[in-house]
Amino acid sequence: MREKEILSDLVLGLLRFVGLVNAAAWLGAALFFTVAVAPAFFHDTMLNLFGGVQAPYSRARAGLAAIFVMERYFWWLQICGVIAVLQALAESAYQGLSWRQSRNLLAMGLLMLCLAGAWGVHPILKKLHAARYDPRAKPEQVEMAARSFRLWHGISQGANLLLAAGLVVFFWKTATPRPRPIHGPPNPFSYRD
Repeated sequence: MREKEILSDLVLGLLRFVGLVNAAAWLGAALFFTVAVAPAFFHDTMLNLFGGVQAPYSRARAGLAAIFVMERYFWWLQICGVIAVLQALAESAYQGLSWRQSRNLLAMGLLMLCLAGAWGVHPILKKLHAARYDPRAKPEQVEMAARSFRLWHGISQGANLLLAAGLVVFFWKTATPRPRPIHGPPNPFSYRD
């Protein structure tokens, strides 16, 4: 009997370790990108690399660099989100808990937010950026694209802040061990003789 408890504790410990490392990587990436990486693209030092602040297309080129990095950022968020959902569900199943635990639902919601950003908002921003700096576009088209870009960029920033706040809560919930259930349905993943 003692061996089963030790094995069960090891498996649960491994699941929690994977969850905590993943939650830390997910939160760290979101905070680092939001606070350090994204603002750096439009800093004067970066714009000087593209001809200076007053150069006609320095902001366009900095924007293209930001779009390139954001695509990788969204892939990272999605990978961490999938791992988080799978790990949270596996931990709940291993403990014989319902999949409707708040941490599981939070992980699913955060993954959905990442997917919406990657496959919904980001392509719109990319298209509007191209329209905004298209040298063949008429001034009214450029202005319309710039106005739409600002709106969608604001939505993106709001969603990114919501994601960061949600990830702080998710990290805290992941770092706080759940109590083992005293009574509950039999665990199909536990070791049995």
